[in-house]
Amino acid sequence: MSDSAPTAGQNIQVLRKTLGWGQEHLARRMGISASLLRKIEDGTRTATPPTVAQAAKAMGVSTARIYGTPFSDPGEAQGLLDALRLTVRRHTLPREDVPALDKLAAGLAEAAQLRADTRYLELLRKLPKLLEQASAVALQAGGDATAWGQLADLYGCAYAVAHRLGQADLSDMIVSRQQWAAQRTWNPEAEAGAAWNEAGTYQSAGEYSDGLAIVDRAIVRYEQGGRTDTPEAAVALGSLHLRGVVLASRAKDHNAWAAHHEHAKAFAERFPGGDVLRHNLTFGPGNTALYELAAHVELGRPDKASEMAEPLMRTPPAGLGASRIGRLCIDTARARLDLNDIRGAEAALKRAHEVAPQMAEVHPMAREVLRVLFILHQRSRPDLINLAKRSGLMPEL
Repeated sequence: MSDSAPTAGQNIQVLRKTLGWGQEHLARRMGISASLLRKIEDGTRTATPPTVAQAAKAMGVSTARIYGTPFSDPGEAQGLLDALRLTVRRHTLPREDVPALDKLAAGLAEAAQLRADTRYLELLRKLPKLLEQASAVALQAGGDATAWGQLADLYGCAYAVAHRLGQADLSDMIVSRQQWAAQRTWNPEAEAGAAWNEAGTYQSAGEYSDGLAIVDRAIVRYEQGGRTDTPEAAVALGSLHLRGVVLASRAKDHNAWAAHHEHAKAFAERFPGGDVLRHNLTFGPGNTALYELAAHVELGRPDKASEMAEPLMRTPPAGLGASRIGRLCIDTARARLDLNDIRGAEAALKRAHEVAPQMAEVHPMAREVLRVLFILHQRSRPDLINLAKRSGLMPEL
């Protein structure tokens, strides 16, 4: 998907120099040591999400500016994103007629599967037409909750693509459309799914406290609105708590992360047979374990994360799709790299490229881990060279 696109660590250096700042000055504004910033810029330490948030705040730019786009070739991906952006902007003016409902249902199911499989380009090719068809159905159906729920779920698929491809402005616009559709369903699960993505936009922007506020508000709203003892409620509330786990761990709020984690574990116990998928939210004991592992990495406990990863990598939990297994591999690679387990990190990253190649090629943390691995005396390793080429990193390294 990329020809040549810099990573977050490289962009920090470029932006710093554009401002005319030295490393000591930026490091001081970020609240980190100059030696750590030097390592981040030269590629011997990864630019973690909290570090990117600190750099963005210090330099007065968005985190999206630092992450950049994961591809530099203005080819098919960019053209497809432009088509999606136009469709989302014209959300009440669909240019497609109302399709046969069985055909639309098949298209929606295919979109959900493509999202779960992280096949982003294939999904992008289908989204504009599908969104317009689903919009036409919902607008004609008036107050039909099912039609609006389908549209809300489809916007959830669109958000996943825009978010993963580094399109912050498009992600924000999609979330507003998803909320618009979800509010017409009278379905609290659809609204929870929209809130989960809304909090995700704050997470991507490094605004962790605000994201936690969105999560807490959505949980209270759901709990006040009806029953919480159903499987649907467990998925909605459990997923919101998992979003809280990530936000709290990146904010280094140990109390909040522990509280969200305990609530998520309690809801996950209702699914002893494995994780389930509802409204594009995967929830159960497996995904809860993956979020706990990721939180340990963010909280500076890579040894605990690596220990958890061993059985999960060996036998992935039932019910998890490629997007979740790929993320497990990326978090495992980061934890092992923090422990200076170079070969273990390389093995985990290779696994990520095997199970979720399109995600691994563009995921900011996967690209940062690969950059560090490549620089740390790994230039002669053919597999790393191949991964670097696929991820568009070779011209810069």
